[in-house]
Amino acid sequence: MIENSSLPERVKTRSLSIFHLIAEAEGKIHGMNPADVHFHEVGAMDSILDIIGVCLALESLDVSRIIVSPVPTGTGRLRMAHGLYPIPAPATAELLRGVPLSPFTAKGELTTPTGAGIVKALAAEFGTLPAGTINRIGYGAGTKNFEHPNVLRAVLYKHEEEHEHEQGHGQRQGARSKETVVVLEAQVDDSTGERLGYAMEKLFEAGALDVYYTPVYMKKNRPGVLVSVLCYPSSEELCEETLLTETSTFGVRRSEWTRKALERQWMQVDTRYGTIRVKQALDGGRIMRQAPEYEDAAQAARSYGVSLETVYNEVYLSIGRLEAKGEK
Repeated sequence: MIENSSLPERVKTRSLSIFHLIAEAEGKIHGMNPADVHFHEVGAMDSILDIIGVCLALESLDVSRIIVSPVPTGTGRLRMAHGLYPIPAPATAELLRGVPLSPFTAKGELTTPTGAGIVKALAAEFGTLPAGTINRIGYGAGTKNFEHPNVLRAVLYKHEEEHEHEQGHGQRQGARSKETVVVLEAQVDDSTGERLGYAMEKLFEAGALDVYYTPVYMKKNRPGVLVSVLCYPSSEELCEETLLTETSTFGVRRSEWTRKALERQWMQVDTRYGTIRVKQALDGGRIMRQAPEYEDAAQAARSYGVSLETVYNEVYLSIGRLEAKGEK
């Protein structure tokens, strides 16, 4: 229906990628091939309208990059076709694998499979907005009543680098960008592997760009771990608090680094294993390197019962076909 419609191509691609992700999640939950899934929610007309409506709105606003804040799921139980389930629903939980979640304890379902599919398929990254200028703000109110305002906010903004380019600062499109990042460090010698693993999860939820552990020797020849956290200044306070809360450190060191980074963008590739997102690094508009998004590829491998390498190879073959057609 969507493929044969008169919708703009980008709307078709985005809409189909959302449906494919939801089909893969439902297929995994029910032990079925995604192509054979009977949609409980996606088949409903309101969900079809939700998905296509979102993609049409993005097309109308000419939005090319989407950043989503950590996703709240809600708490409690939800009655579904197969009985009573804890929130988030199984398909929602599957779709949100690898997505930062917000610790929001409101009662009731706050994110549906349709909503989870939309953010999973369309978000280039999750976290706070980078430096930029807000142009427009929109609010959408839900009909369900909660103790908190049931409102979704969308912000249309211009990235700081785009603004500088338009002001004639000479920065070429896709050029390396220079930005300031904060490095937080703490040394611990009395934390378990489980605690450190959990701390890493919480640090990413707090907005860390990267977290890594380095083996070190500390006083009295004790083997320990140096915890290093890379984040934007806007996430520094929360990451610092997380380090002090979730590890046994008594203090946190801080330093500022300047880094240059290639521009990043996402493309979506249709394969026999569904739609897979591909991250691309550009320099002056030229693609320097690209790689399939791991979570998408891993989910496809599990859904179709093939190896991760098989999915990766199929993605690269699909990219090659696009290049041959001059569509990339």
